[in-house]
Order: sequence, then structure tokens, then C-alpha cells
Amino acid sequence: MVNTEEFSKRLKKVIDYYGETASSFAEKINVQRSSISHILSGRNKPSLEFVLKVLSSFPEVELYWLLNGKGEFPSNQNYLDSKNEPQTTNSNKKLETIINSESDRNKTIERIVIFYSDGTFKNFQN
Repeated sequence: MVNTEEFSKRLKKVIDYYGETASSFAEKINVQRSSISHILSGRNKPSLEFVLKVLSSFPEVELYWLLNGKGEFPSNQNYLDSKNEPQTTNSNKKLETIINSESDRNKTIERIVIFYSDGTFKNFQN
């Protein structure tokens, strides 16, 4: 039997890990926003279909961890490392130039915010 309260905490951890909002997470797994809200609040228990959608959209999430809290999250750090490797583009080269400029060598980066064209953003903090 799945502990709904503990499942909600693990689901929130997944949402936070990816820098998603409940709405954006719902869109990614193709469920209604109210489904996320009801599960996070403990009003509803997650259906098998819901769990399978999370697992198919986020392969780093392990079934056993999501349901029972046993195991690890993220499950495969190598997968995440290769997924997050930057692709070499002109934009990346410009960013590297800005970050590595002479006047900034003694400074450390505290926070990076990425804004997307759909109005969403991700916040990365050291």
C-alpha cells in the first residue's frame, strides 16, 4: 500500500529537482493540473496510469523509490550528466567568453537563471 503523504513528498522532490512548477510538471506528464494538486495535497491517491506517466517522462525516477521511498533519486547520475552536457553552439561560446573574461576571474557565480520563450524559467543556485 502506498503512503499518500510520503508519495506526495517524493513527488514534490521530483518536481523541485527539475525546477518545475506543478503546472509545468502536469503538462510534461500529460495530466490535468488539478491531478497534481490533489495528489500533492493528499486528497487523491496516485493512479497506476499517473505513476507510469511520471516514470515514462522522467526515466531517472525509479518506480520503487517513488512508491516506497526505497532506492535513490535520481537513479542514474551518469544519465543526468550526459543529458546535461552542453552542446557546442555560438550561444555557448559567447557565454563562456563572458564567464571567463579577465575582470571576472576572481568572482564566483552564485546564481544562474534561464528564461524560456514560453515564459517559464529555471533557477540554479550554488
